[in-house]
Amino acid sequence: MKTAVFAVLRVIALTIILFGCFAVAGGLVGLPGNPQASEQAAASFLPLLAVCFLETIVLTYLILRSRWTGWRLVAAVFFVFYGVATVMGQMESAVFLTRLPAGMVPRLLLMGAMIAAPFSVLAVLILGKRKAGTVDTQAHSRLVMPASEWAWKLVVIALAYVVLYFTFGYYIAWRNPAVLEYYGGIDEGSFLAHMPTVLRDTPWLIPFQIVRAMFWVALALPVIRMLKGERPETVLAIGFLFAVLMNAQLLLPNPYMPEPVRMAHLVETASSNFIFGVLVGWLLTKRPAFSKVALVERAS
Repeated sequence: MKTAVFAVLRVIALTIILFGCFAVAGGLVGLPGNPQASEQAAASFLPLLAVCFLETIVLTYLILRSRWTGWRLVAAVFFVFYGVATVMGQMESAVFLTRLPAGMVPRLLLMGAMIAAPFSVLAVLILGKRKAGTVDTQAHSRLVMPASEWAWKLVVIALAYVVLYFTFGYYIAWRNPAVLEYYGGIDEGSFLAHMPTVLRDTPWLIPFQIVRAMFWVALALPVIRMLKGERPETVLAIGFLFAVLMNAQLLLPNPYMPEPVRMAHLVETASSNFIFGVLVGWLLTKRPAFSKVALVERAS
């Protein structure tokens, strides 16, 4: 009971710290304002608190279940937090959100780094993972695979991401009238009619998403390498990591994307990212080969 209480208190403390990181970073970066800035700030208080809580829960779990400690863990948390929550989302913003003010995407990238850096350090300290002596040094071979196995798995991952991206994008987002109006698009009537239009108007989009799929793989690798536990735990952790960290911030109101559009994208990307994260985790988390001694210990 005492341990559970301390864990809850640490999560609350880290949620407040992350909230402060958002507030300070936003002020320092100086994002372009709007006439309703004060009203928007008031309306964003509870959603931002919810975002901070959700992101803290996911990152706390990764830290507590990590084999790594100290600065190695800090670097891994920063890489994953910044990469998933900021870089992956802003790659899409730079391409599709043409209504953003000039210089907005670089400012958002800087803001994300200013949030992730201090939070990663403080989270590792507060959760008691700063001492190098607590690291699990057991041999870990989850990512040890022949080059041929890596090759076919990366091909499957790339194809799966493209399929998930376009199917969820069409059936959940593109068929929403608010999304169509926002992007100035039309619904061709079916997925099979929609894809030729995509290939004709944006032939670069599929290669772009394949590149993003490889970015996702890079973000999953340190998580697979550092997490304790069996394969299913790692698989689910990556699924929730991809789903929550990238998409939680869609809960925040902003003057550039109406709420119906944000909510459509939230459902679309959270669900597809979770499925994709589970797939990546399952393919790349190789089942460990136990020695006879280990099997005897597990049986006893």
